[in-house]
Amino acid sequence: MAKSEKIPEATITRLSIYYRQLELLEFDGYRMVSSDKLAWLSQGNPAQVRKDLGYFGGFGVRGVGYDVIDLQAQIKQILAINRDWNLGIVGVGNLGSALLQYHNFSERGFKCVAAFDNASDKIGKVLPSGLKVMDIRGLDSAIEEFDIEIGVITTPPSAAQTVANLFLKANVNAILNFSPTRISVPECCLVQNIDFSVRLDILCYKLGREIVN
Repeated sequence: MAKSEKIPEATITRLSIYYRQLELLEFDGYRMVSSDKLAWLSQGNPAQVRKDLGYFGGFGVRGVGYDVIDLQAQIKQILAINRDWNLGIVGVGNLGSALLQYHNFSERGFKCVAAFDNASDKIGKVLPSGLKVMDIRGLDSAIEEFDIEIGVITTPPSAAQTVANLFLKANVNAILNFSPTRISVPECCLVQNIDFSVRLDILCYKLGREIVN
């Protein structure tokens, strides 16, 4: 159990990274892993690994390390990824189509159960995943029918807020926003913004400084 203190978002991000490294360790036949090795694989430091895991209890044995399989299960429970989550994607353009074909989503329990658009040439189209593109006007009823818990926005920026409002109206309070614009939502709603252009700006900044130096 986590302590009553607020868990830093950076810690949650690192837990996700630890989990992926533990998967690889298990695949390679490791049964135990030290905080030093897990930190090295995650490009962090051992003290940070121990601190991150310490928010949720003691999982390792001093001088021995962490059980790879057990720690995976513990982190899955902490991140609430020990169950399936139903996703609905709005915007079946290039990015939306790519996400719908991204098998890693379903392998990790994120099920894309519905796809929506407002373009007449896309509505009714059967995608390679087997989903049929639905009219955005039917979003409300589809959310109830397919038990959609997470909304994914891959629309142009001009439509992102409208789509967010539709999700909120249908009581979907968790949104993954790939549109390169920020959406306005009440405090009860959870939003993760994924803007590839921002990441590219950061990468270019670092690359530019290396070239200058």
